[in-house]
Amino acid sequence: MTHLAVFLLSTLGFAALALAMERHQEDLFGHALAATTTRWLRLAGVAALLLALGVTVRAQGWGVGLVSFSGHTSLGAGLVFGVLVVIERTRPRRTARR
Repeated sequence: MTHLAVFLLSTLGFAALALAMERHQEDLFGHALAATTTRWLRLAGVAALLLALGVTVRAQGWGVGLVSFSGHTSLGAGLVFGVLVVIERTRPRRTARR
């Protein structure tokens, strides 16, 4: 159960951090989000990752917990990256207006 919680928190954290980037906002929403929304997304992403670290270290100790956290964050970041790539490739191309 701990592994699932840490993986979900890591994935949500990286998703929030990705949505806090202007490039991804424009790709997904067609425009940049407000500065306050972007700040809240960054804060939520960092908070989720720190919570995931706390959960795994509390459950497994510092030695194994940090290794487990590293693995879960790698999988979470890879999943978010993969989803962003799939979204970009399945979207119809925008033609540049001159």
